[in-house]
Amino acid sequence: MRLPIIISAALLTSVSLNAPVMSQLPTQVAQSPAIANNLNFDQLIINRRLWNQQNIHSYRYTLSRSCFCVEEARGPVVIEVRNGITTSITSVDTGMPVNREYFQKYDTVLKLFLLIRDAIARGASNLSVQYDPILGYPTQINIDYDSLIADEEEYLTIENFEKIN
Repeated sequence: MRLPIIISAALLTSVSLNAPVMSQLPTQVAQSPAIANNLNFDQLIINRRLWNQQNIHSYRYTLSRSCFCVEEARGPVVIEVRNGITTSITSVDTGMPVNREYFQKYDTVLKLFLLIRDAIARGASNLSVQYDPILGYPTQINIDYDSLIADEEEYLTIENFEKIN
């Protein structure tokens, strides 16, 4: 009767001695976000330069936001910027002005670039950005700051961009 117990104990000890080898996998996976952040930073720099080369200071775009937030903060809204300053934010559905506080982090292309830079600096667990290939401004920004926390993600779509005089 003692022999099966001794064999079981030996097997458990043997398995537990291999545990450090198995725990190396998360270390390898943990390096992946750092590499992704470097790629995101490189893309940010390249596209920010491309945007700056355009010398566009007056423009409008439609912003939609998917988040765990009040409906009024989701849009879609048309954001108009003149000489680098936001002049209006209006609802696409009603054409009426909206509460600017809901969109103050996203109301210029410069602020969109700053949002991306902040996500990189904070080490967001998932950051995916698409840029306009000609003008360099972001067209899609998906940020999950912490994969273990629900409802703190941000998903932005920027479309219908047009330069205005």
